[in-house]
Amino acid sequence: MIEQFRAYITSNHLINKGDRVLVALSGGVDSMVLAELLRREGYNIAFAHCNFHLRGKESDDDEQFVREYADRVGVKLFVKQFDTLDYVENNKVSVEMAARELRYAWFNDLINANERLNGKDGQQPSDWHNLRFDKLALAHHADDQIETFFINLLRGSGIKGLKAMQPCNGMYIRPLLWASREEVKGFAIENGIQWREDSTNSDTIYLRNKIRHDLMPVFDSIKPEAREKILESVNHLASENQLYRELIKEKIAQIGTVDGVLHSIEKRHLDQQLLFEWIRDFGFTFSQCESIFTSLNLEPGKEFYSADYQLVIEKDTVDVFPIDFIINDPKLAFEKFEKTPDFKLQTSNQNIAQLDYDKLKLPLTTRRWQQGDRFRPLGMHGTKLVSDFFNDNNFTTFQKKTTLILTDADDQIVWIVGRRIDDRFKITEKTKTIYQINFGE
Repeated sequence: MIEQFRAYITSNHLINKGDRVLVALSGGVDSMVLAELLRREGYNIAFAHCNFHLRGKESDDDEQFVREYADRVGVKLFVKQFDTLDYVENNKVSVEMAARELRYAWFNDLINANERLNGKDGQQPSDWHNLRFDKLALAHHADDQIETFFINLLRGSGIKGLKAMQPCNGMYIRPLLWASREEVKGFAIENGIQWREDSTNSDTIYLRNKIRHDLMPVFDSIKPEAREKILESVNHLASENQLYRELIKEKIAQIGTVDGVLHSIEKRHLDQQLLFEWIRDFGFTFSQCESIFTSLNLEPGKEFYSADYQLVIEKDTVDVFPIDFIINDPKLAFEKFEKTPDFKLQTSNQNIAQLDYDKLKLPLTTRRWQQGDRFRPLGMHGTKLVSDFFNDNNFTTFQKKTTLILTDADDQIVWIVGRRIDDRFKITEKTKTIYQINFGE
Protein backbone atom coordinates (compact mmCIF):
# COMPACT_ATOMS: atom_id res chain seq x y z
CA MET A 1 0.00 0.00 0.00
CA ILE A 2 2.89 2.36 0.70
CA GLU A 3 4.13 2.00 -2.88
CA GLN A 4 0.66 2.78 -4.26
CA PHE A 5 0.34 5.71 -1.89
CA ARG A 6 3.69 7.09 -2.99
CA ALA A 7 2.88 6.60 -6.68
CA TYR A 8 -0.54 8.28 -6.34
CA ILE A 9 0.98 11.38 -4.76
CA THR A 10 3.63 11.57 -7.47
CA SER A 11 1.33 10.98 -10.46
CA ASN A 12 -1.22 13.54 -9.25
CA HIS A 13 1.41 16.09 -8.15
CA LEU A 14 -0.19 16.33 -4.69
CA ILE A 15 2.83 17.35 -2.62
CA ASN A 16 5.86 19.27 -3.80
CA LYS A 17 9.31 19.19 -2.27
CA GLY A 18 9.41 21.44 0.79
CA ASP A 19 5.61 21.59 1.23
CA ARG A 20 4.22 21.76 4.74
CA VAL A 21 1.09 19.63 4.99
CA LEU A 22 -1.74 20.06 7.48
CA VAL A 23 -3.53 16.75 8.06
CA ALA A 24 -7.20 16.69 9.09
CA LEU A 25 -7.13 14.14 11.91
CA SER A 26 -10.42 12.91 13.39
CA GLY A 27 -8.98 9.84 15.09
CA GLY A 28 -10.90 7.48 12.81
CA VAL A 29 -9.17 4.73 10.87
CA ASP A 30 -9.01 6.69 7.59
CA SER A 31 -7.32 9.79 9.01
CA MET A 32 -5.01 7.74 11.27
CA VAL A 33 -3.77 5.70 8.29
CA LEU A 34 -3.27 8.88 6.25
CA ALA A 35 -1.34 10.48 9.12
CA GLU A 36 0.89 7.44 9.54
CA LEU A 37 1.58 7.10 5.81
CA LEU A 38 2.56 10.75 5.49
CA ARG A 39 4.65 10.60 8.66
CA ARG A 40 6.45 7.40 7.65
CA GLU A 41 7.18 8.86 4.20
CA GLY A 42 8.91 11.77 5.93
CA TYR A 43 6.62 14.61 4.90
CA ASN A 44 6.62 17.83 6.95
CA ILE A 45 3.22 17.59 8.62
CA ALA A 46 1.03 18.93 11.39
CA PHE A 47 -2.38 17.75 12.60
CA ALA A 48 -5.73 19.55 12.91
CA HIS A 49 -8.55 18.07 15.00
CA CYS A 50 -12.15 19.30 15.27
CA ASN A 51 -14.23 18.59 18.38
CA PHE A 52 -17.83 19.22 17.39
CA HIS A 53 -19.22 18.21 20.81
CA LEU A 54 -21.95 16.13 19.20
CA ARG A 55 -21.31 12.85 21.02
CA GLY A 56 -20.66 13.97 24.57
CA LYS A 57 -17.82 12.10 26.28
CA GLU A 58 -17.08 10.20 23.07
CA SER A 59 -16.12 13.45 21.31
CA ASP A 60 -13.84 14.44 24.19
CA ASP A 61 -12.27 10.97 24.20
CA ASP A 62 -11.55 11.33 20.47
CA GLU A 63 -9.77 14.60 21.17
CA GLN A 64 -7.74 13.06 23.97
CA PHE A 65 -6.81 10.10 21.76
CA VAL A 66 -5.54 12.43 19.03
CA ARG A 67 -3.63 14.56 21.55
CA GLU A 68 -1.86 11.49 22.94
CA TYR A 69 -0.98 10.25 19.46
CA ALA A 70 0.42 13.63 18.38
CA ASP A 71 2.53 13.80 21.55
CA ARG A 72 3.80 10.28 21.03
CA VAL A 73 4.94 10.84 17.44
CA GLY A 74 6.12 14.41 18.07
CA VAL A 75 3.88 16.19 15.55
CA LYS A 76 2.33 19.62 16.13
CA LEU A 77 -1.43 19.42 16.79
CA PHE A 78 -4.09 22.11 16.49
CA VAL A 79 -7.45 21.55 18.15
CA LYS A 80 -10.65 23.54 17.68
CA GLN A 81 -13.80 23.07 19.74
CA PHE A 82 -17.15 24.02 18.21
CA ASP A 83 -20.64 24.63 19.54
CA THR A 84 -22.11 22.87 16.53
CA LEU A 85 -25.71 22.76 17.67
CA ASP A 86 -25.67 26.49 18.32
CA TYR A 87 -24.41 26.99 14.75
CA VAL A 88 -27.21 24.74 13.47
CA GLU A 89 -29.80 26.84 15.26
CA ASN A 90 -28.40 30.19 14.16
CA ASN A 91 -27.81 29.24 10.54
CA LYS A 92 -30.76 26.88 9.97
CA VAL A 93 -28.64 24.11 8.46
CA SER A 94 -28.34 20.39 9.10
CA VAL A 95 -25.86 19.03 11.62
CA GLU A 96 -23.83 17.52 8.77
CA MET A 97 -23.70 20.82 6.89
CA ALA A 98 -22.85 22.73 10.07
CA ALA A 99 -19.90 20.44 10.83
CA ARG A 100 -18.69 20.74 7.24
CA GLU A 101 -18.91 24.56 7.18
CA LEU A 102 -17.27 24.92 10.57
CA ARG A 103 -14.33 22.63 9.90
CA TYR A 104 -13.54 24.00 6.44
CA ALA A 105 -13.72 27.57 7.70
CA TRP A 106 -11.24 26.68 10.44
CA PHE A 107 -9.00 24.76 8.05
CA ASN A 108 -8.87 27.82 5.82
CA ASP A 109 -7.97 29.95 8.84
CA LEU A 110 -5.10 27.64 9.68
CA ILE A 111 -3.83 27.45 6.12
CA ASN A 112 -3.95 31.22 5.73
CA ALA A 113 -2.56 31.94 9.19
CA ASN A 114 0.79 33.01 7.77
CA GLU A 115 -0.95 36.12 6.37
CA ARG A 116 -2.09 37.04 9.86
CA LEU A 117 1.36 36.37 11.22
CA ASN A 118 2.60 38.98 8.78
CA GLY A 119 0.35 41.46 10.53
CA LYS A 120 -2.61 41.67 8.14
CA ASP A 121 -5.16 41.41 10.93
CA GLY A 122 -3.01 42.62 13.79
CA GLN A 123 -3.22 39.36 15.73
CA GLN A 124 -0.59 36.71 16.29
CA PRO A 125 -1.97 33.76 18.29
CA SER A 126 0.82 32.25 20.35
CA ASP A 127 0.09 28.66 19.25
CA TRP A 128 0.42 29.63 15.59
CA HIS A 129 4.06 30.66 15.84
CA ASN A 130 5.99 30.09 12.60
CA LEU A 131 2.90 28.57 11.03
CA ARG A 132 2.76 28.06 7.28
CA PHE A 133 0.98 25.35 5.33
CA ASP A 134 0.95 24.63 1.63
CA LYS A 135 -1.58 21.78 1.54
CA LEU A 136 -4.40 20.34 3.62
CA ALA A 137 -4.59 16.53 3.42
CA LEU A 138 -8.01 14.90 3.76
CA ALA A 139 -8.54 11.17 4.29
CA HIS A 140 -11.32 10.56 1.77
CA HIS A 141 -10.99 7.17 0.08
CA ALA A 142 -12.64 5.34 -2.84
CA ASP A 143 -15.74 4.32 -0.90
CA ASP A 144 -16.25 7.93 0.19
CA GLN A 145 -16.03 8.83 -3.49
CA ILE A 146 -18.80 6.40 -4.39
CA GLU A 147 -21.01 7.63 -1.55
CA THR A 148 -20.45 11.25 -2.62
CA PHE A 149 -21.47 10.32 -6.16
CA PHE A 150 -24.82 8.98 -4.96
CA ILE A 151 -25.38 11.90 -2.58
CA ASN A 152 -24.91 14.32 -5.48
CA LEU A 153 -27.04 12.15 -7.76
CA LEU A 154 -29.92 12.37 -5.27
CA ARG A 155 -29.45 16.14 -5.12
CA GLY A 156 -29.98 16.43 -8.87
CA SER A 157 -26.39 17.40 -9.66
CA GLY A 158 -25.01 17.71 -13.18
CA ILE A 159 -21.61 16.57 -14.40
CA LYS A 160 -19.77 18.91 -12.05
CA GLY A 161 -21.35 17.25 -9.00
CA LEU A 162 -21.32 13.70 -10.30
CA LYS A 163 -17.57 13.81 -10.91
CA ALA A 164 -17.45 13.83 -7.10
CA MET A 165 -14.12 14.56 -5.39
CA GLN A 166 -10.78 15.15 -7.08
CA PRO A 167 -7.29 14.16 -5.84
CA CYS A 168 -6.34 17.84 -5.73
CA ASN A 169 -8.59 20.87 -5.42
CA GLY A 170 -6.41 23.91 -4.87
CA MET A 171 -4.71 23.46 -1.50
CA TYR A 172 -6.90 20.47 -0.59
CA ILE A 173 -5.42 17.07 -1.40
CA ARG A 174 -6.82 13.54 -1.02
CA PRO A 175 -3.90 11.08 -1.12
CA LEU A 176 -6.11 8.06 -0.28
CA LEU A 177 -8.78 8.53 -2.92
CA TRP A 178 -7.51 5.48 -4.79
CA ALA A 179 -7.84 3.06 -1.83
CA SER A 180 -10.96 1.24 -0.67
CA ARG A 181 -12.23 1.36 2.90
CA GLU A 182 -11.27 -2.31 3.21
CA GLU A 183 -7.69 -1.63 2.08
CA VAL A 184 -7.33 1.26 4.51
CA LYS A 185 -8.62 -0.75 7.45
CA GLY A 186 -6.48 -3.75 6.47
CA PHE A 187 -3.35 -1.60 6.44
CA ALA A 188 -4.19 -0.26 9.89
CA ILE A 189 -4.60 -3.76 11.33
CA GLU A 190 -1.44 -5.10 9.68
CA ASN A 191 0.65 -2.17 10.95
CA GLY A 192 -0.78 -1.92 14.45
CA ILE A 193 -2.31 1.53 13.86
CA GLN A 194 -4.90 2.30 16.51
CA TRP A 195 -8.02 4.32 15.82
CA ARG A 196 -11.32 5.44 17.31
CA GLU A 197 -14.70 4.23 16.05
CA ASP A 198 -17.36 6.90 15.58
CA SER A 199 -20.62 5.41 16.89
CA THR A 200 -22.65 7.57 14.49
CA ASN A 201 -21.09 5.81 11.47
CA SER A 202 -23.71 3.08 11.81
CA ASP A 203 -26.63 5.49 12.24
CA THR A 204 -28.65 5.43 9.01
CA ILE A 205 -30.51 8.65 9.77
CA TYR A 206 -27.59 10.26 7.92
CA LEU A 207 -27.78 10.01 4.13
CA ARG A 208 -24.15 8.98 3.67
CA ASN A 209 -24.53 6.13 6.16
CA LYS A 210 -27.78 5.01 4.54
CA ILE A 211 -26.00 4.78 1.19
CA ARG A 212 -23.08 2.96 2.81
CA HIS A 213 -25.09 0.39 4.78
CA ASP A 214 -28.30 0.00 2.75
CA LEU A 215 -27.62 0.88 -0.88
CA MET A 216 -24.08 -0.34 -1.57
CA PRO A 217 -24.70 -3.94 -0.41
CA VAL A 218 -27.47 -4.13 -3.04
CA PHE A 219 -25.02 -3.11 -5.78
CA ASP A 220 -22.49 -5.60 -4.43
CA SER A 221 -25.08 -8.38 -4.69
CA ILE A 222 -25.98 -7.41 -8.26
CA LYS A 223 -22.41 -7.23 -9.52
CA PRO A 224 -19.29 -8.19 -7.52
CA GLU A 225 -17.18 -5.48 -9.15
CA ALA A 226 -19.91 -2.84 -8.85
CA ARG A 227 -17.77 -0.45 -6.81
CA GLU A 228 -14.91 -0.59 -9.30
CA LYS A 229 -17.30 0.10 -12.18
CA ILE A 230 -18.94 3.02 -10.36
CA LEU A 231 -15.50 4.50 -9.75
CA GLU A 232 -14.70 4.07 -13.45
CA SER A 233 -17.85 6.04 -14.26
CA VAL A 234 -16.88 8.76 -11.80
CA ASN A 235 -13.45 9.03 -13.43
CA HIS A 236 -15.04 9.23 -16.88
CA LEU A 237 -17.34 11.98 -15.66
CA ALA A 238 -14.37 13.88 -14.23
CA SER A 239 -12.61 13.79 -17.62
CA GLU A 240 -15.76 14.74 -19.48
CA ASN A 241 -16.44 17.54 -17.03
CA GLN A 242 -12.99 19.01 -17.65
CA LEU A 243 -13.58 19.03 -21.41
CA TYR A 244 -17.10 20.41 -20.96
CA ARG A 245 -15.82 23.24 -18.73
CA GLU A 246 -13.18 24.18 -21.30
CA LEU A 247 -15.77 24.30 -24.10
CA ILE A 248 -18.20 26.32 -21.97
CA LYS A 249 -15.43 28.75 -21.08
CA GLU A 250 -14.61 29.22 -24.76
CA LYS A 251 -18.28 29.72 -25.65
CA ILE A 252 -18.81 32.34 -22.94
CA ALA A 253 -15.66 34.17 -24.05
CA GLN A 254 -17.08 34.30 -27.58
CA ILE A 255 -20.53 35.66 -26.70
CA GLY A 256 -19.84 37.60 -23.50
CA THR A 257 -18.17 40.90 -22.77
CA VAL A 258 -16.27 42.05 -19.70
CA ASP A 259 -15.84 45.76 -19.02
CA GLY A 260 -14.09 46.21 -15.70
CA VAL A 261 -16.43 44.62 -13.15
CA LEU A 262 -19.36 44.40 -15.56
CA HIS A 263 -20.04 41.02 -17.20
CA SER A 264 -22.64 40.98 -19.95
CA ILE A 265 -24.17 38.58 -22.49
CA GLU A 266 -26.88 39.33 -25.05
CA LYS A 267 -30.09 37.49 -24.22
CA ARG A 268 -30.41 36.05 -27.73
CA HIS A 269 -27.33 33.88 -27.12
CA LEU A 270 -28.60 32.23 -23.95
CA ASP A 271 -30.40 28.99 -23.36
CA GLN A 272 -31.08 27.81 -19.81
CA GLN A 273 -28.06 25.52 -19.52
CA LEU A 274 -25.61 28.06 -20.89
CA LEU A 275 -27.09 30.72 -18.62
CA PHE A 276 -26.55 28.50 -15.60
CA GLU A 277 -22.98 27.60 -16.55
CA TRP A 278 -22.24 31.33 -16.82
CA ILE A 279 -23.88 32.60 -13.63
CA ARG A 280 -22.95 29.68 -11.35
CA ASP A 281 -19.43 31.15 -11.15
CA PHE A 282 -21.00 34.25 -9.60
CA GLY A 283 -22.72 32.22 -6.88
CA PHE A 284 -26.20 31.86 -8.39
CA THR A 285 -28.06 28.59 -7.85
CA PHE A 286 -29.86 26.43 -10.39
CA SER A 287 -33.26 27.36 -8.96
CA GLN A 288 -32.37 31.04 -9.38
CA CYS A 289 -31.30 30.28 -12.94
CA GLU A 290 -34.73 28.83 -13.67
CA SER A 291 -36.38 32.04 -12.41
CA ILE A 292 -33.92 34.21 -14.35
CA PHE A 293 -34.46 32.28 -17.57
CA THR A 294 -38.24 32.53 -17.20
CA SER A 295 -37.88 36.30 -16.76
CA LEU A 296 -35.67 36.90 -19.83
CA ASN A 297 -38.55 37.86 -22.11
CA LEU A 298 -40.57 39.75 -19.53
CA GLU A 299 -40.35 43.46 -18.72
CA PRO A 300 -36.65 44.43 -18.39
CA GLY A 301 -35.19 45.55 -15.09
CA LYS A 302 -35.76 42.51 -12.89
CA GLU A 303 -32.90 41.97 -10.44
CA PHE A 304 -31.49 38.87 -8.77
CA TYR A 305 -28.81 38.53 -6.10
CA SER A 306 -26.23 35.98 -5.01
CA ALA A 307 -24.07 36.52 -1.94
CA ASP A 308 -21.68 38.85 -3.78
CA TYR A 309 -23.23 39.66 -7.16
CA GLN A 310 -26.22 41.42 -8.66
CA LEU A 311 -27.78 40.22 -11.91
CA VAL A 312 -30.04 42.52 -13.93
CA ILE A 313 -32.11 41.60 -16.97
CA GLU A 314 -31.83 44.53 -19.35
CA LYS A 315 -33.62 45.10 -22.67
CA ASP A 316 -31.12 43.15 -24.75
CA THR A 317 -28.58 41.81 -22.27
CA VAL A 318 -28.11 40.08 -18.96
CA ASP A 319 -25.66 42.03 -16.81
CA VAL A 320 -23.78 40.77 -13.75
CA PHE A 321 -21.62 42.87 -11.46
CA PRO A 322 -20.46 42.85 -7.82
CA ILE A 323 -22.92 44.20 -5.27
CA ASP A 324 -20.24 46.23 -3.52
CA PHE A 325 -17.90 47.13 -6.35
CA ILE A 326 -15.48 50.02 -5.90
CA ILE A 327 -15.72 52.89 -8.36
CA ASN A 328 -12.42 54.66 -8.96
CA ASP A 329 -12.28 58.38 -8.33
CA PRO A 330 -13.27 60.32 -11.45
CA LYS A 331 -10.60 62.11 -13.44
CA LEU A 332 -11.90 65.60 -14.17
CA ALA A 333 -9.66 68.37 -15.52
CA PHE A 334 -10.82 71.98 -15.09
CA GLU A 335 -9.80 74.88 -17.30
CA LYS A 336 -10.92 78.52 -17.02
CA PHE A 337 -10.47 81.03 -19.85
CA GLU A 338 -11.98 84.21 -21.25
CA LYS A 339 -14.44 83.96 -24.09
CA THR A 340 -13.02 85.46 -27.32
CA PRO A 341 -14.89 86.63 -30.44
CA ASP A 342 -13.68 83.61 -32.39
CA PHE A 343 -14.75 81.10 -29.71
CA LYS A 344 -16.66 78.08 -31.06
CA LEU A 345 -18.72 75.92 -28.75
CA GLN A 346 -17.52 72.31 -28.58
CA THR A 347 -20.45 69.97 -29.31
CA SER A 348 -18.90 66.77 -30.70
CA ASN A 349 -17.27 65.36 -27.58
CA GLN A 350 -19.68 64.43 -24.76
CA ASN A 351 -16.76 64.09 -22.35
CA ILE A 352 -16.17 67.85 -22.51
CA ALA A 353 -18.50 70.30 -20.78
CA GLN A 354 -18.22 74.06 -21.44
CA LEU A 355 -20.07 76.18 -18.87
CA ASP A 356 -20.64 79.82 -18.00
CA TYR A 357 -18.21 80.38 -15.15
CA ASP A 358 -20.16 83.30 -13.61
CA LYS A 359 -23.29 81.16 -13.24
CA LEU A 360 -21.48 78.50 -11.19
CA LYS A 361 -21.34 78.45 -7.42
CA LEU A 362 -18.06 76.80 -6.51
CA PRO A 363 -16.77 74.38 -5.42
CA LEU A 364 -18.01 71.72 -7.81
CA THR A 365 -18.18 68.14 -6.56
CA THR A 366 -19.11 64.75 -7.98
CA ARG A 367 -21.40 62.10 -6.61
CA ARG A 368 -23.68 59.30 -7.77
CA TRP A 369 -27.31 59.65 -8.76
CA GLN A 370 -29.86 59.77 -5.95
CA GLN A 371 -33.61 59.15 -6.07
CA GLY A 372 -35.45 62.45 -6.59
CA ASP A 373 -32.56 64.19 -8.37
CA ARG A 374 -33.75 66.79 -10.88
CA PHE A 375 -32.03 68.95 -13.47
CA ARG A 376 -32.86 71.05 -16.52
CA PRO A 377 -31.46 69.21 -19.56
CA LEU A 378 -29.80 71.46 -22.12
CA GLY A 379 -32.46 72.86 -24.46
CA MET A 380 -35.38 72.40 -22.04
CA HIS A 381 -37.25 75.06 -20.08
CA GLY A 382 -38.59 72.81 -17.33
CA THR A 383 -36.85 70.35 -15.03
CA LYS A 384 -36.72 66.60 -15.40
CA LEU A 385 -36.09 63.75 -13.01
CA VAL A 386 -32.66 62.29 -13.62
CA SER A 387 -34.24 58.83 -13.37
CA ASP A 388 -36.55 59.75 -16.28
CA PHE A 389 -33.56 61.04 -18.25
CA PHE A 390 -31.84 57.70 -17.63
CA ASN A 391 -34.87 55.73 -18.76
CA ASP A 392 -35.41 57.90 -21.85
CA ASN A 393 -31.81 57.20 -22.85
CA ASN A 394 -32.04 53.46 -22.14
CA PHE A 395 -29.54 53.46 -19.27
CA THR A 396 -28.86 50.04 -17.79
CA THR A 397 -28.90 49.53 -14.03
CA PHE A 398 -25.09 49.38 -14.07
CA GLN A 399 -24.88 52.68 -15.99
CA LYS A 400 -27.20 54.32 -13.47
CA LYS A 401 -24.99 53.14 -10.63
CA THR A 402 -21.76 54.33 -12.26
CA THR A 403 -22.70 57.59 -14.01
CA LEU A 404 -21.22 60.66 -12.33
CA ILE A 405 -23.29 63.67 -11.33
CA LEU A 406 -21.40 67.01 -11.12
CA THR A 407 -23.01 69.44 -8.67
CA ASP A 408 -22.33 72.97 -7.44
CA ALA A 409 -22.01 74.24 -3.86
CA ASP A 410 -25.83 74.18 -3.51
CA ASP A 411 -26.00 70.60 -4.81
CA GLN A 412 -27.59 71.77 -8.05
CA ILE A 413 -26.81 69.41 -10.90
CA VAL A 414 -24.42 71.05 -13.35
CA TRP A 415 -23.59 68.10 -15.59
CA ILE A 416 -24.57 64.49 -15.94
CA VAL A 417 -21.02 63.64 -16.81
CA GLY A 418 -20.54 62.47 -20.34
CA ARG A 419 -24.22 62.94 -21.16
CA ARG A 420 -25.89 66.34 -20.73
CA ILE A 421 -25.20 69.67 -19.05
CA ASP A 422 -27.84 71.64 -17.19
CA ASP A 423 -29.41 74.38 -19.32
CA ARG A 424 -28.98 76.93 -16.50
CA PHE A 425 -25.20 76.86 -16.86
CA LYS A 426 -24.92 76.91 -20.65
CA ILE A 427 -22.81 79.41 -22.56
CA THR A 428 -24.74 82.33 -24.11
CA GLU A 429 -23.87 85.52 -25.94
CA LYS A 430 -23.55 87.22 -22.55
CA THR A 431 -20.97 84.72 -21.26
CA LYS A 432 -17.64 86.36 -20.44
CA THR A 433 -15.67 83.51 -18.84
CA ILE A 434 -15.77 79.85 -19.79
CA TYR A 435 -15.22 76.97 -17.41
CA GLN A 436 -14.26 73.86 -19.39
CA ILE A 437 -14.31 70.41 -17.76
CA ASN A 438 -12.69 67.39 -19.39
CA PHE A 439 -13.72 63.92 -18.27
CA GLY A 440 -11.14 61.21 -18.96
CA GLU A 441 -10.72 57.59 -17.98
